[in-house]
Amino acid sequence: MVEAVTSAARTAPGPDHARAVRPAAVTRRVTAALRRHRADLLVGVAFVALAAWLTHGLWPAPGTRVLALNPADQTLYEWFLALDARALRGELSLVTGRLNSPDGVNLMANTSVVALGVLLGPVTLAFGAPVTFALLVAANMAGTALAWYLLFTRVLRARRLAAGLGSALCGFGPGMVSQSNGHLHMTAQWLVPVLVWLVVRLLRAADPAGRPDGPDGPDRRRTASSAVGLAGVVTVQVFVGEEVLFLAALTLAVTAVAYGLADRDLLRRAGSGFARGLLAAAGLALPVLAYPLWVQFAGPRGVADGMFPPAYFSADLIAWTRLSALSVFGSPEAVRLTTGPAEFTTFLGWPLLLVAVGCAVWLGRRAPVVALVAAALATAALALGPEVVAGGERTGIPGPYALLAGLPVVDGALPTRFALAVLPLAGSVLTLAVHRALGESGRARRVVPFAVGAALLSVFPAPLPTMDRPPLPEFVTGGHWRQCVHPGGVLVPVPTATPQDPWPMRWATATGVAFAMPEGFFIGPYGPDGSATMGTWQRPTSALLADVARRGVAPAVGDRQRRQAARDVEFWHASCVAVTDDTPHAEMLRRTLEQLYGRPGVRLADAWTWQF
Repeated sequence: MVEAVTSAARTAPGPDHARAVRPAAVTRRVTAALRRHRADLLVGVAFVALAAWLTHGLWPAPGTRVLALNPADQTLYEWFLALDARALRGELSLVTGRLNSPDGVNLMANTSVVALGVLLGPVTLAFGAPVTFALLVAANMAGTALAWYLLFTRVLRARRLAAGLGSALCGFGPGMVSQSNGHLHMTAQWLVPVLVWLVVRLLRAADPAGRPDGPDGPDRRRTASSAVGLAGVVTVQVFVGEEVLFLAALTLAVTAVAYGLADRDLLRRAGSGFARGLLAAAGLALPVLAYPLWVQFAGPRGVADGMFPPAYFSADLIAWTRLSALSVFGSPEAVRLTTGPAEFTTFLGWPLLLVAVGCAVWLGRRAPVVALVAAALATAALALGPEVVAGGERTGIPGPYALLAGLPVVDGALPTRFALAVLPLAGSVLTLAVHRALGESGRARRVVPFAVGAALLSVFPAPLPTMDRPPLPEFVTGGHWRQCVHPGGVLVPVPTATPQDPWPMRWATATGVAFAMPEGFFIGPYGPDGSATMGTWQRPTSALLADVARRGVAPAVGDRQRRQAARDVEFWHASCVAVTDDTPHAEMLRRTLEQLYGRPGVRLADAWTWQF
């Protein structure tokens, strides 16, 4: 008996055996999941590879490269990312004094991408803001495409090929690629498909006929969870990019109304429950967002209106038929039809327009298609601005945007960016068309996917243009600035940063925004009656020094200029004024500063400094 028990004990699996089995079981489950989702993984890898190719000019050393078409905005976003990362050190505020000293900057009134900066704070602290910026440029395109792909395959139940083609347009369409030239808040759209999914889930929960267990009334549990999720996503998106949230909300509103009018039965069954769910989501989000929104519109340095004239930032009607200059087959001449390299939002070209219209007609008057087409037409029309422009000429014909002009919040969105909503709407139509064609046995099975693929190839993007980044002075990179300004103090670069030339802000970015700076590149309330402006007015001393840096001509410096220089140093709360050797006309600036402050500067590495 004893021998039998002993033998059984020897052969029974012990703790070591169980520990050995667990990793094997986990490995089998992971392998099975990879096989099951192999196609989805390949699509994700393809999107990441395309995004990496489009942004390869920023690598392998983002700190030495910069976007050639919009380096100023890149400088601003890198400063924001460096500031946002300080939240990981317990420094999180919606108004910062690290720029525009002593007034500060309202982060909610600026596109400060707080959520992105905090999320990738560890990357910024470890590798620097330029690396984080480069990662986000690529990740926003790939992530947006992948999110739409998952929505199409999981919610629309579309075939993978159909979903892949449609989502590629959503993430890599002309507008997304052009906005990637420095506008992180516009390309971070990967939460929009989640928003759409939650709205669809809310609608299905409110529809008794749509419940799998029979029409026993609305699914209150699903309604509640969808409302909570919707409130959470809306809250996060506010701190990613409010303009994208506004465009998504407007587009969803038009889509919902058009869907309800096309399917009256659904409207009667689910309309009231759906509306209650949306109100519940708003009720959950508003208490959380009340303070940040107050800060944005009524808080310190807040602005209550937009600063960009809608008449100028309007889409050209002809631009819809042209190909973006940032696409492989585009022409540089297309630049004359847009307001800047980041605003090729409407350049879909004839091939894609015709194929999209053909797919919509072929799909017929089904409610989802009607809703998508209605929303696309509405947002495309709004993109034309308050007055229709064709071929660069104003036609005198008022655009639909004129009905919205002057409304609160609306003026904060540039008209041309309404066209960004057309990409996912057109991508959805293409997805539905290819999905239907692949389920048929006739000619459509071959013709429709081929036509959609060819149309998408016509707008295939080219890599983002980049150039070498001017090196930072050793005064900054070597930490010599610490000898004349303590962390958190105010360092005045000569000349000061401006919206036209924000390069000195890179000094602070490189140090993790360890010191503050006067003036700079930001949105603030420095126009008439507190209206929004880009930057602030220059102090007399900074204006004088900027003129010397621009023209290289010695200014007249007398007692009045010296007294003003002292007042400006006191106003800025400056600890140190510095001019580096790589500044234009650096020697003339040094002599001017010596006259203004009545003493020679102190040499620190490659900079002359005056400490106060």
